[in-house]
Amino acid sequence: VETRQQTLVLTDTALYVMQYLGPPFTFGVNKISQNTSIASPTAIVAVDDMVFWMGDRTFYMFAGSVQEIPCTVLDFVFDTMDESEAYKVTCGSNIEYGEIWWFYPCSTSSECDRYVVYNYKQQIWYTGSLSRSAWVDRADRVVPVAATPRDNYLYYHETGLNDGSTDPFSPINAYIESSPLDLGEGDSFAFLSRIIPDITFDGSNRSDPSVTMTVSASDYPGAAYGQSDSDAVQRSTTLPVEQYTKELYLRLRGRQMKLRVESDKTEMSWRLGSPRADLRTDGRR
Repeated sequence: VETRQQTLVLTDTALYVMQYLGPPFTFGVNKISQNTSIASPTAIVAVDDMVFWMGDRTFYMFAGSVQEIPCTVLDFVFDTMDESEAYKVTCGSNIEYGEIWWFYPCSTSSECDRYVVYNYKQQIWYTGSLSRSAWVDRADRVVPVAATPRDNYLYYHETGLNDGSTDPFSPINAYIESSPLDLGEGDSFAFLSRIIPDITFDGSNRSDPSVTMTVSASDYPGAAYGQSDSDAVQRSTTLPVEQYTKELYLRLRGRQMKLRVESDKTEMSWRLGSPRADLRTDGRR
């Protein structure tokens, strides 16, 4: 992998730096890290002088030295990956948004059909489903281009408002969902009565843009992850958010809550800001 200052050479167990020295040896090679790993030859990408890659149940970054990247979705990614197909993992950058994407095959697929993204500017992680087997950032192109093993097409990314893999175009089923959120340390229950959604629809080509917002509350952590437990009580409410919706009123009580915003209409564009919520402590029972 070439960076602006040097070339990195990775093996299954080590990382070397190769630099130009001039005659008579031309290049010098130094081992700078051992006991590292890499999932596949295409699981790595360079962004300026930083290099990111997926290893064996971990993620690495090189910026003068090797360091593991703390990952909040680590168990989810590797528990759902078909590690016998890990050599197909592919990586790409989306520099405009400060993102590194890894596409990997889940346990029920032999091709890359899921992704995990590290946003190195905000140092956050997110996951989703998308079938891609190769990715090239915009560079001299207008937008990123990616290939898919599903239909053998190349796709433009970060452009348009619809799913161009169908004819005619179909809606992009878009959503964002938070992890479960506690009130304080999670010792007390919370009562939610109002939300200011802070959602804008700039760029939409519809006269009636809208999304749905779902708030789920659970009494115990197991319910937040869909575990079946007689004590894992979970409740939810779904409300529409339109262009001029200022606030939403609801009644929801729980120890943990999570938020999901989604849409399934053509010509839709929306952006989630920082929702505000009226929460109050509602006892410890």
